[in-house]
Amino acid sequence: MSVYIIAEIGINHNGSIEIAKKLIDVAVVAGCNAVKFQKRDPELCVPEQQKKIRKETPWGEMSYLDYKFKLEFDKSEYNEINSYCKAKGIEWFMSVWDSNSIDFALNYSGTIKIPSAHLTNDELLEEGRRKAEFLMLSTGMSEEIQIERAVKLAKPDLLFHTNSTYPTPVNQLNLKYILWLKNKYSNLQIGYSGHEFGLVPSFAAVTLGVTYIERHITLDRTMWGSDQMASVEPGGLLKLVKGIRDLELALNGNSPRIITSGELTKLESLRG
Repeated sequence: MSVYIIAEIGINHNGSIEIAKKLIDVAVVAGCNAVKFQKRDPELCVPEQQKKIRKETPWGEMSYLDYKFKLEFDKSEYNEINSYCKAKGIEWFMSVWDSNSIDFALNYSGTIKIPSAHLTNDELLEEGRRKAEFLMLSTGMSEEIQIERAVKLAKPDLLFHTNSTYPTPVNQLNLKYILWLKNKYSNLQIGYSGHEFGLVPSFAAVTLGVTYIERHITLDRTMWGSDQMASVEPGGLLKLVKGIRDLELALNGNSPRIITSGELTKLESLRG
């Protein structure tokens, strides 16, 4: 089974449909299997005490609530994204942050992801399981007992190991936790969602047996936005996908050791 590679656009489009399309193009050229967006209802997701806080943004000073609305696409824009992805031949789906967003996202795909921020949101977990055909769950910011409860409630099809620090220091990645998850939840698919600088940990996750890799993508890490710095730029995404596909070829094989076809010529010249 080939590793399924998700390019998370998330909110890195900064509310621009044109930037979103450019990021979709990058994912297509790189050979990703899917792109993912984030969907939330700011009225429900932004804490009351933060809604009126003033914030400097690329669109001027505004309340934090208005800023979050600036980052959200409406139905007409997602209809355009849906048509664009279909034309480009790439799958797409959403992370959902509230009940309204579950229903919205399922208009486009039977697959949804519940992000780490809502791993302890019992109602969202149960609703996601009732309604989704394929449910993903991320484990960032969580202890083992919380993950166990979330898995019991949501019965996800796929569980992501992730660290929710943006970007994550490599000494905090704990990639061996992938092996723990694979052993503990042998009936689930296990993935890796990385937020670190560089690509090596994602390659290592493939050798540890994950079947899904997810990385945030951006046109430029210096762009405005909380997730941009921890994202992979276009050149890096090309290297990521090629590296994973090369690893799949390199890991294809079994024991005992046999002489490969390419070694036969050397065998004749060096051993006689």
